[in-house]
Amino acid sequence: MGSDGKREPRHVALLRAVNLGPTRKLPMAALREMLADLGATDVETYIASGNAVYGATAAVANALPGKLEEAIEARFGFECPVITRSAAELADTLAKNPFLAREPDDKALHVQFLAEEPAKAAVDALDPEARSPGDEIAVVGRDVYLWLPNGVGKSKLDTTFWKKLGTPGTARNWRTVQKLAAMAEGA
Repeated sequence: MGSDGKREPRHVALLRAVNLGPTRKLPMAALREMLADLGATDVETYIASGNAVYGATAAVANALPGKLEEAIEARFGFECPVITRSAAELADTLAKNPFLAREPDDKALHVQFLAEEPAKAAVDALDPEARSPGDEIAVVGRDVYLWLPNGVGKSKLDTTFWKKLGTPGTARNWRTVQKLAAMAEGA
């Protein structure tokens, strides 16, 4: 809660590549603690893959990604890009998914959240069909919508592919995006 007793505007932090295998371990209790230490309020985490929902003033929200990245590296010894979205931005992500009109297979739907909007030339140079036949992408602002009909495990749209965009990103499956949006809205 804010100092006036009202709930702070809600935001979501998405950490890239934590708790995958034996390295890059980051307990969610530690993530909640670090966020609170950085000024976030009402912090919740969702599953152990680096998803946090929290309240924050505009000043805290703007500074938080960089400060959290520094705190993670200082405490756990690895670099970890942190991508953030406001509750309104996440709701917008849900509404703009161009693949929703397809068969209702949410296992095929994913979103790659980017730190910055990529340059048009970088987006135009991507060729997902040549690299991973059947996979499709749609770039909308700082979000890349993914249609992976053969599953994420068989997709060849890997880190090398995404580096071409020139901005850090992290992907979430559609069910996780929906859950985080609901948490951010207080549902």
